[in-house]
Amino acid sequence: MGMFHYYNLKVSEVFIFDDFLINQIKEGVTIKSHHNTELKTLIDTHFQDKNIAYISNRVMSYSVDPMTYKETAQIPNLVAMAVIPKTESMRKSANYEKQFYKKPYEIFDNLSAAIIWVHSIIAFENSVVKNM
Repeated sequence: MGMFHYYNLKVSEVFIFDDFLINQIKEGVTIKSHHNTELKTLIDTHFQDKNIAYISNRVMSYSVDPMTYKETAQIPNLVAMAVIPKTESMRKSANYEKQFYKKPYEIFDNLSAAIIWVHSIIAFENSVVKNM
């Protein structure tokens, strides 16, 4: 499982792996629905016709407009979201945001646990597709 692409974007750093991406939003950014266009472009480029999970590694302080999640959930092959908050305040925000995302969404204390979870969700989603 090696990283095969890295993007240093205006609002974040994105690390692309085989079946998930890790996004680290930069300090002070407010994520809004228009940011989904860039996310969808990356997903279409690297994960065309393949299920993917999104891991938010929240090491910087930033905010998310919760309405963004409704549009994010419309990305068909984005099957799950994991969040790794650095602080208790970030954890509270992630818990609040969870109610706006209608696909699997979990909060973790570390990256390793998040990766294990996203692999299990993707394996499940892939088995559902094969059994249809």
